Amino acid sequence: MKIAFVGKGGSGKTTLSSLFVRHLAATGAPVVAVDADINQHLGAALGLGEAEAAALPAMGDRLPLIKEYLRGSNPRIASAETMIKTTPPGEGSRLLRVREDNPVYDACARPVELDGGAVRLMVTGPFTDADLGVACYHSKTGAVELCLNHLVDGRGEYVVVDMTAGSDSFASGMFTRFDITFLVAEPTRKGVSVYRQYKEYARDFGVVLKVVGNKVQGRDDIDFLRAEVGDDLLVTVGHSDWVRAMEKGRPPRFELLEDANHSALRALRIAADATYELRDAERYMRQMVHFHLKNADAWGNARTGADLAAQVDPGFVLGEGVTTPA
Repeated sequence: MKIAFVGKGGSGKTTLSSLFVRHLAATGAPVVAVDADINQHLGAALGLGEAEAAALPAMGDRLPLIKEYLRGSNPRIASAETMIKTTPPGEGSRLLRVREDNPVYDACARPVELDGGAVRLMVTGPFTDADLGVACYHSKTGAVELCLNHLVDGRGEYVVVDMTAGSDSFASGMFTRFDITFLVAEPTRKGVSVYRQYKEYARDFGVVLKVVGNKVQGRDDIDFLRAEVGDDLLVTVGHSDWVRAMEKGRPPRFELLEDANHSALRALRIAADATYELRDAERYMRQMVHFHLKNADAWGNARTGADLAAQVDPGFVLGEGVTTPA
């Protein structure tokens, strides 16, 4: 299952996504965690020290390797240089799977040991001073989008992506790459403003959106969120001494997380698992192609000097039964 955590800056989405990753790992589920936020904090939230987090390999710096591997023997892609963030897979493309070892994981993923298990962690890399004036952050997250476009995952497998704050993911089609999106919202007007943006933008794309109320202090906060987001409110989370200790770098064993918060995390997993039955491989592929053609017309053709519409394989549908060439 592909799962996104979104929300405004400071809403707690990185904390919630890290707790969900820990919850999945504690059950023994295979997990790939991806930090796609402009502020790279997921590694620290998963317990890495400052030096360890800073040493994680940046996906954005390894984009040529990612493109060359995913291109495979696809005859519709003349070269890795003509691949852009929205390039869809086709016959001959190499695909990524959650449980496998491959050169992309070797270059970009690192294992993180957690209570009860380990997860693969990948990071886009921070937006640095060197990027100012020459790049936008979407050039970093393009590596994530390209990997998601070539990812095959099944029931009981999880890819959890901590997205950049606000509605920036709508600058590309990445918001359609997920089985479910958890929007973390505080019980304030600003807290629900991003929800309204997501709800409006995603309305025509079949995006499953559920709200996680965070920093909730009582019934009045719950009533406020319910009035603002209605049935999209899935669970609420309040103060956590466990989280406070984690933020100080001294997390107790995960099993000591408060019962109410364990229950909230179980509700997130149940909601994510339920979307498996809603999967529509043909719609997923149509959306991928739709955003690829939009990006090709807007900037991709001019930048690459190629007709990127020709990269679309009209007979290819990405799904669990698709095999990857050697």
